[in-house]
Amino acid sequence: MVVWVFWLIAAGVLFVVEMMTLTFYLLWLSIGALAACLVSLLLPDAVLLQVVAGSLVALGLTVFSKPLVARFRSSRGFQDTGTDIVGRQGLVVEPIEPGRYGQVKVGGDTWSATSIESLGKDEVVKVVGRSSTIIEVVRWGDMY
Repeated sequence: MVVWVFWLIAAGVLFVVEMMTLTFYLLWLSIGALAACLVSLLLPDAVLLQVVAGSLVALGLTVFSKPLVARFRSSRGFQDTGTDIVGRQGLVVEPIEPGRYGQVKVGGDTWSATSIESLGKDEVVKVVGRSSTIIEVVRWGDMY
């Protein structure tokens, strides 16, 4: 297999996984893999240079994007759509056991959810926290 194809496949896989995580880290790695792909097209035998170029691009994007994202998030009028979900009511569509994920429908969206208590299907819950694509819920009315 030609090396640039490997880098292109790696970039595509990382990008697809990134779409499921809602973070930017895998996106930066995906762009780094694309940079390595470009280097491999120019210098197909310089594998070490491809790895270094991809790593430097991913590292640079990670380091330099953090301050920009922090500034953007602290700007006036910024509203993270994910934090709006905290405090809302949801409905369990797949039972949740402590330490295992279930599914909760909040509004029109279905989220992976965890809880410190067992929750059965069709129970009404309240969202008390969110981390990336997973929400934490409690039984409605059982707020601690």
